[in-house]
Amino acid sequence: MPDRREINLRILYHGYWGTVLRDVPFSAIQLPIWECFKKVWKSHVDRETRPIESATCGAIAGSISATLTTPLDVAKTRIMLSHRNESASKLKVPYVLKDVYRDKGFRGLFAGVGPRVTWITVGGFIFFGTYEGVKAVGTKYRLSP
Repeated sequence: MPDRREINLRILYHGYWGTVLRDVPFSAIQLPIWECFKKVWKSHVDRETRPIESATCGAIAGSISATLTTPLDVAKTRIMLSHRNESASKLKVPYVLKDVYRDKGFRGLFAGVGPRVTWITVGGFIFFGTYEGVKAVGTKYRLSP
């Protein structure tokens, strides 16, 4: 019989793989879109993108990525909120997605898409804008060897 610490540790990591399965595709979609938008913008204005422009590209890329990966977020959330007595085989992402679709249809797979896209759009704007701002400052004040 597992001891109490082992059970608590399992509860802590309940849904870990669902989170990984959501975040890897999210980043794989978001980052190339962000780079593509920056490249297109750079050619349009014929100069390097400014941090605020990169932030805008990041916000848009994040909103697209968040929309496309919402079904994975729905599955992850259901797995994390599931009861401990549910069969582990039923708590795999493909099975959860199938159950959601069967019970709630296409709309169920995109439950909460509005708040998720809003949150990630704002976060993407802040993250990518800060990243580019720090990068610009680091480049400007770079010490020569």
